[in-house]
Amino acid sequence: MTAAFLDTNVAVWLAQGELTRITPTALDLIRSSNLLVSPMVALELAYLHEINRITLTSQDVLLKLRAELGVDVCDSPFPAVIAIAVNEKWTRDPFDRIIVSHAKANGLSPLISPDEAIRRNYVKTVW
Repeated sequence: MTAAFLDTNVAVWLAQGELTRITPTALDLIRSSNLLVSPMVALELAYLHEINRITLTSQDVLLKLRAELGVDVCDSPFPAVIAIAVNEKWTRDPFDRIIVSHAKANGLSPLISPDEAIRRNYVKTVW
């Protein structure tokens, strides 16, 4: 089974049971993959909770995703991810930069994301 990364939006939608917000192509990959998130997703979830954009805490989202879908937090060495991220000059968003770099550091794994900038700049984005 192949590994695939979840972008923050997709992680939130899955945790909230909002599957209609996710494309059939992305859902097929979710169902057929070992799912991972970058630790940066955990940080972005915390920010979203702090500004009241999501009701669940970062930890609660990740626990729910792990229990329901087997989602793991990627443990790739941070220096390896940063070595890639320093060359991701298409965005100033540190979350997107690190999330994409995590997928790249893991053998160019697919990244499930609706984000148009990510889709334009990472060939392995699935949506």
